[in-house]
Amino acid sequence: MSDLIVIGFDNMDEADKVLLKLHKLKKEYLVDLEDAVVVVRDEAGKVHLKQSMNLAAIGATSGLLSGALWGGLVGLLFLNPLAGFAIGGAIGAGTGALSGSLADYGIDDDFIKSLGETIPSNSSALFVLVRKVQPEKVLTELSGLRGKVLKTSLSPEQEARLQTALSGTQPQSPTPGTF
Repeated sequence: MSDLIVIGFDNMDEADKVLLKLHKLKKEYLVDLEDAVVVVRDEAGKVHLKQSMNLAAIGATSGLLSGALWGGLVGLLFLNPLAGFAIGGAIGAGTGALSGSLADYGIDDDFIKSLGETIPSNSSALFVLVRKVQPEKVLTELSGLRGKVLKTSLSPEQEARLQTALSGTQPQSPTPGTF
């Protein structure tokens, strides 16, 4: 099961920097991201979404390949496989791009937009859907980023550890015999 984490930042470009850091951690197999979205609210109060996955491009690519394959096969029946390949590829790319742009994968866009409206102007937020994580190593990397946890599906203890790491303060050592 995935966990949703939304972190707000006072700076407009800080969420982008954190997402780049998370992608670096993903390459090191320390975090497995299902979806990530950066929300920026400009000085005019307009909300801008930056999706990490371009579903229209993914749909167009897969549609192009499958359309070209099927078009080529149908073209063989009519003794013109190149025309079938070209027409099938074009139709497949168009329908794939359309279906990709209409699909909503991962974090619900309406939820992102509604929460994005609540952040202050000239700020940003990072929405992350995490499948798996190595908490100790990731929290060390995120230490001192000066973010604020806005929403999460983590347990209260996990949320407190994340907020402590983001604020850059050292966690209080537990009393002996407790965790």
